[in-house]
Amino acid sequence: MEQRHLGRTGLRVSRIGLGTLTWGRDTGEEAAAEQLKTFWEAGGTLVDTADVYGGGEAEYLLGQLVGSLVPRRDLVIATKAGSVPDPDRRFNGSRGHLLTALDDSLDRLGTDYVDLWQVHAFDPATPLEETLQALDLAVSSGRARYAGVSNFSGWQLAKAATWQLAAPGTRTRLASTQMEYSLLQRGVEREVLPAALDLGVGLLPSSPLGRGVLTGKYRDGTPADSRGASESLAAFVDPYLDEAAGRIVDAVVTAGQGLAVTPLQVALAWIRDRPGVVAPIVGARTSAQLAAALSVEALSLPEEICQALDDVSAPVHRYPDQDWSTL
Repeated sequence: MEQRHLGRTGLRVSRIGLGTLTWGRDTGEEAAAEQLKTFWEAGGTLVDTADVYGGGEAEYLLGQLVGSLVPRRDLVIATKAGSVPDPDRRFNGSRGHLLTALDDSLDRLGTDYVDLWQVHAFDPATPLEETLQALDLAVSSGRARYAGVSNFSGWQLAKAATWQLAAPGTRTRLASTQMEYSLLQRGVEREVLPAALDLGVGLLPSSPLGRGVLTGKYRDGTPADSRGASESLAAFVDPYLDEAAGRIVDAVVTAGQGLAVTPLQVALAWIRDRPGVVAPIVGARTSAQLAAALSVEALSLPEEICQALDDVSAPVHRYPDQDWSTL
């Protein structure tokens, strides 16, 4: 699998990443092992997790498999901290919480360091410079090799990345930002993506298949074995089952028929090759589903197909988003 630099850093990662959102909850050890082996054998290196996935079980599962199934040196392990199961405070970006969470993640993962450590979300209750100091301490102590953020808006990302570039002392450049991005969710193109491109921050799209909807599996109802039928994930899928999403899915299916490939391959190839994108993070229910996603490696969409998909899924950009000189 082709490798890409993560932002303006020397770290290289596979251009498709493996997501572990359901590990330890819906995905057990045997299925997780099959997925990791399939991913590794296809040349994949970037494995993304978080301290809250499966209540910590996703990290623990990954830690059990690394070394015994796949050599640690062959993987780029990325995890996140900052989301907390507190109804009164969903995110905790304080230095104390983040560094404690990192130590706990390292214990579960069974490793001395993670390759990429990400702040899971912006915490408005904590000064941003305190949150960023935790990233500096993690890297300077060797517990993390690189640092990034996740779910930051455009101004939040720009402020954080600029602070790290301009503040005095030894600062850790932000390598990446992880955001939901797909043909069904192009909101990052307004301000997040322009900021990332300008500041040299690589974009790691989550839910690149529109929470599974872009595979076309929901066109004639909700399959019983799908995430849309799952008690824990049905509400996650439902927002993308409306009429507007249906038109985009129809276009993806049509493109796939014309190219003799699957809708999954069309949607994933489109997002993988967008400007600023480093590696879409793909979460699969089975190793067979993952293998189907990884088969996109040899596919590049013709320009006219990309343009047609751009047109049918184009978000509305009004003042002051992007170029407003013609408005």
